[in-house]
Amino acid sequence: MRAGGAAYAAPNAPPVVPASCVNVPDARPEVESLQAYSAPLEGRRGMLRLDFNENTVGPSPQVVEALRAIPAEQIAVYPEYDGLREAFIANLLAQHPGQHSAGAPPAHPLQPEQIGLFNGVDAAIHAIFHAYGDRGDTLLTTSPTFGYYSPCARMQGMAIEAIPYRLPDFAFPLEEIRAALLEPVGTTSAQGPPRLLLICNPNNPTGTRLAPQPILELAAAAPHTLVVVDELYEAFSGDSVLPLADFAATPNLVVLRSLAKTAGLAGLRMGFAIGAAPVIDRIGRVTGPYDINSFAVTAAHAALADQAFTDAYVAEVKRARRWLLEQLQAAGVRHHAAGGNYLLLWPDLPPEQVEDRLRQAGILVRSMAGKPLIEGSLRVSIGTCAQMERFWQAYRSVTTG
Repeated sequence: MRAGGAAYAAPNAPPVVPASCVNVPDARPEVESLQAYSAPLEGRRGMLRLDFNENTVGPSPQVVEALRAIPAEQIAVYPEYDGLREAFIANLLAQHPGQHSAGAPPAHPLQPEQIGLFNGVDAAIHAIFHAYGDRGDTLLTTSPTFGYYSPCARMQGMAIEAIPYRLPDFAFPLEEIRAALLEPVGTTSAQGPPRLLLICNPNNPTGTRLAPQPILELAAAAPHTLVVVDELYEAFSGDSVLPLADFAATPNLVVLRSLAKTAGLAGLRMGFAIGAAPVIDRIGRVTGPYDINSFAVTAAHAALADQAFTDAYVAEVKRARRWLLEQLQAAGVRHHAAGGNYLLLWPDLPPEQVEDRLRQAGILVRSMAGKPLIEGSLRVSIGTCAQMERFWQAYRSVTTG
């Protein structure tokens, strides 16, 4: 750019045409009409990030040390994934000792071929839709829920049946989901059962929790529907289906996990899909051979080896959540917190105004404007006790000062 922002054009070169005036080939109709998922804004570093449910302290020192020790030669070599699936399985067994009785092997042991590796769970979700969703198929899910499910369905030309959570406490609409799954109506009637059922558990953004057994029953009752359970926030609430899952009996069940929210690897993107080996194979067929970079692999190994650090962070978040809930209750602030490392609150002032004032104070939260059932609320991620004390002081200042 020259001074004043004018684009440089070489002598005798054709005139520069604004991008908006250039004729480009049309994408598929589904893409042309697609509204992309709104990702985190730039310029968030250095702020207290309570807007996208990330880990707020960073990963284990062992992760940092492992990344710093990567030799230059490793950067020049394509990533290698040997051992990562086995390390993840060992970590799951340590987290869910209920999978087996004292000294006995788990009833349904996982094998490496049942673990899919992805460039974050977002990539796993995209791959699931790419592998299993087709034009005219139906996605069955809840509303409101994670915003990336909808564009993934729309880019495949799928219909979406989103069943609202039950007010006033955002209870899971189990009977409605079961009816839509087993006795399809409306958008699903012409095509048979839904192709995909997406359950975020606990749900983002409402925090709604669903016990594992009903999920397993839904999967068993609907063998022609791929039932995907998004467990990114499970560590903060429990309720995982993995200790009870038998993927041989319910091969249409897939569970998603991540190292972003708990282990602090959001910037490196490391996600996992767990399910029957043939299903994981099909999901993997629509991904690239080296989608996960070597740094993420190294960091994942180190994070999985230091589960104590992650457990300590999760425990601190739970303490901070209890403390903040006490403050909200005492101050009479309308709020809702059920699961996950986040909660909803409804300020007396316009939420966008509160969001902007908090940003000026160096704190990021996220307005839920436009989301059904929770319009007028702010979603606040939970960090450490010290971080939530800072948030609460700032919130009180901008809403009462």
